[in-house]
Amino acid sequence: MTATIDPARLQFGLNTFGDVSHDEHGQPVPYPQVIRDVLAEGVLADQVGIDAFAIGEHHRDDYAVSAPDVLLAAIAARTERVRLSSAVTVLSSDDPIRVFQRFSTIDAISNGRAEIIVGRGSFTESFPLFGFELSDYQVLFDEKLDLLSQVLQEGPVTWQGSTRRPLDGVEIYPKTASGRIPTWVGVGGSPESVVRTAHYGMPMMLAIIGGDPQRFAPYVDLFGRALDQMGKDRLPVGVHSPGFIADSDEEARELFWPHYATAFGRIGRERGWGPTTREHYDAEIEHGSLYVGGPETVARKIAATVTGLGIERFDLKYTTGPVPHAANLRAIELYGTQVIPMVRELVAEAVPVG
Repeated sequence: MTATIDPARLQFGLNTFGDVSHDEHGQPVPYPQVIRDVLAEGVLADQVGIDAFAIGEHHRDDYAVSAPDVLLAAIAARTERVRLSSAVTVLSSDDPIRVFQRFSTIDAISNGRAEIIVGRGSFTESFPLFGFELSDYQVLFDEKLDLLSQVLQEGPVTWQGSTRRPLDGVEIYPKTASGRIPTWVGVGGSPESVVRTAHYGMPMMLAIIGGDPQRFAPYVDLFGRALDQMGKDRLPVGVHSPGFIADSDEEARELFWPHYATAFGRIGRERGWGPTTREHYDAEIEHGSLYVGGPETVARKIAATVTGLGIERFDLKYTTGPVPHAANLRAIELYGTQVIPMVRELVAEAVPVG
């Protein structure tokens, strides 16, 4: 896999869920200001040369963004080159036709820079909120991905399933200028999800939020083999992982730790995990999938993941928990101006092209 990497073609993105940040007094920032802050972060990502800026969807009190496509449209009007994506669109509780219509509108505003990453999501609050049964978790995603795959072709749609009324030769508007919105499938690590993504001919975005990223190498290999067996061309593979960048390793670790502990401590309590400890945090930075440190440390860790897995894109979830907005802005600046160029150099040294 590694011999196929072209450092010049590597793509680097940033992801955010719009975590509710704290102000200088340690108090939660109001939701409207958090949303405006995410907009400013997306504009900065464009200015410092980052390839993609992606926003996740949640419906709970620790995240401010429940309608990422609306925020992406605002960022689209204020930027020039950065690709604008969801991370992820929770397709199981959404309407594939409306997903296409919203993102084709973003594509028009941005002059062709819209992208979708669909997934089932790691939270389930959208199911009861929008009137879906969790018992239909699998069938909802399977059928809606199947419908979306047809809608994305931008021709007449004929489709039927068990989760909505059938469609017979229906045209969906607005069409895009290019005829296709790039669409990835977010995969958490099941072989079935990998093969399904290959079946629909969509790129695969691996969500690796803990443990050694190299343990996902079999999934990258399976994706390639599945595409070959289905007679499809090779498609990109990306990785989404959490992290944080500051001017030094010590500053990054110390600044990020209490916010990481807040976020993962709450999620752990909700899901019955063990306590979030400093020992676990440090171990994830050293040996796992937490990309925390100064620019060189983070660049070396990303380069090792890129070359080890043979991926074409790396997306850093640059904030977790109530990290202050100013620290997020600095992390974005360092990622674009120092980390990304360094990763390209490290990959070029490690992997000959051709």
